Parts: sequence; C-alpha cells; structure tokens
Amino acid sequence: MIDKYINPHTDFGFKRLFGSEFNKELLISFLNAMFHGEQNVQDVTYLNSEQLGDRADARRAIFDVYCENDKGEQFIVEMQNVYQEFFKYRTIYYSTFPIREQAQRGGEWDFRLNPVYTIGLLNFNFADGLENAKRWHHEVKLMEVETHEVFYDKLTYIYVEIPKFDKMESELVTMYDKWMYVLKNLSRLMQRPAALQERVFTRLFEQAEIAKFNNEELKLYEDSMNAYRDIVNAIRTAEKTKYAEGEADGMAKGLAEGLEKGRAEGLEKGRTEGITKVAINMLGKGMPTELVAEMTGLPIDEVQRIQNF
Repeated sequence: MIDKYINPHTDFGFKRLFGSEFNKELLISFLNAMFHGEQNVQDVTYLNSEQLGDRADARRAIFDVYCENDKGEQFIVEMQNVYQEFFKYRTIYYSTFPIREQAQRGGEWDFRLNPVYTIGLLNFNFADGLENAKRWHHEVKLMEVETHEVFYDKLTYIYVEIPKFDKMESELVTMYDKWMYVLKNLSRLMQRPAALQERVFTRLFEQAEIAKFNNEELKLYEDSMNAYRDIVNAIRTAEKTKYAEGEADGMAKGLAEGLEKGRAEGLEKGRTEGITKVAINMLGKGMPTELVAEMTGLPIDEVQRIQNF
C-alpha cells in the first residue's frame, strides 16, 4: 500500500476511527463539533449495531455506529458511499428502531421520548430534496408548514455531503471544518497538517497510520479497501458509459427534455448494473451477505437473490 493513512470511507476505516470503544473520544469530538456547541457530549455508550424487528419475519437494520450519550440521547452515524434511490427513506426507517426501543414494557408509560439523531455522512451529492441547498451540511426536523416552526425537536436527520466541502487547510477555522477536512482528505495526506494540532487529532493520526497495523488489521483493511475500490470503479465506469449513451439518445431526439431524461435514466441504470456486479464479485470472494448489503447499499433480500442466482 502507498497510502500512509487509512481511508475513513471504507467500512474498516470508519469503524476503526468512530466505532470502537478504544477510540470513542474521536466520535465524541466529532459529534460536539458537528452540533456547533449545541451538544456537550461527555461520554458515549456503544449500542448493538444490529437491530431486529419485533417479529420473526421483520426486516432488520445494521448501523455503522449506534451509540447513546450520557443524557440518554441516541445517535445513528452512517458512512454512505453509494447513492441509493430511496436512501432518504432508509434513514427515516432506521430512526424508528431507537424510537421503538424506548417503549417501556409493563406498567404505565407516558410516551416521553429521548432525542434521536440520524446522521448520514455522504460520499456523494444528495439531490433527493436537497438539490437547491448550497451548503454541505443539512439539518432536517419536523415542522409546521405555514409557520416553519419546529413541531418536534427530538427527531433530527443530518446529511453531510462530503464532496461539497472545499475548504483548504489555511481556511479551517472551526473544529467542524477540521473534522470535515479529515473525512475528505485523510487517505491522501502524507503527514499531519499544521492546522490540526488539537490533542484529539494526535489520537486520530496515530490510529489511522497503516504502518502500525498488525497483520490481521492490515488484512481486514486491505479487504475493506478492495471492496471500496470495486464499488467506486464500477460506479464511475457505469456513469461514464451510460451518461454518454443517455446524452447521445437525447441529442438524437433534438429535445432538451429528452437529453435530461436520457442522462438520468442512463445514470440510474448504470449505477444499478455496476453495484450488482460489485455484489457478485464480493459474494464470489466469500464475503457475508450482511457485509455485502452494507457495503453496496443493496437490500439484504436482493443480495440473497444474487447469491442464489
């Protein structure tokens, strides 16, 4: 490997930095930075990331990071590399698990709920209802439509579009700026930037240095990095091919509407075909269906269908 530091967009890299008890100070620092002082997380407890439904045949959910702070507020944190048509719906579905878990069994319960935050760190531009937003950080709550006042402040969805963050090292001011710079650029760095002198980043760069991995950690990271490369390369190839086909088809019709439709259909079809090929390759290497579903963004039943085909 020629990289000095791990890629936090990989499953192994993200969970090593943010999903382990040993490094939980990194997660605490990131959460406090993201909420700009509105949160003061002192400690977190990692919860079971695999959530089962309330029936034997119910669909389950597997989170990248699922934790609870010292005030009982719950956080789901997901690194998402692949665009999904219904990703927005998935985040809403995910939020139902920590809400449902708060229901008290037996006795009386007044339906009081602790806050739930679902955080999506996106390695793509999220154009599903946020295409007109100019910033890279989006906070979504339930509101009253006419007054635009928040109706319920304990359910929050945060979407962070990593590609839109374009600040240079010299422009980093807040801790959130610095964390975003790390998330976008870590694997491309060869040394710790001078702007990142806080103690928490000392910890981060120590844990992210590939040369310090033991053989087992190195093997796990290589597997995770290969899966990440497969996904990225398949999507890029599909987008280039299908974009060209869609553009040619639209131009042949001579209509601007046809051009846009051709591009959209081509891109969507290309993404689907590319991700399916990646899933086939990952299954062929013996990876568990749950891991394949998590890495590709495909529903678990679709991965099982591909595996049995």
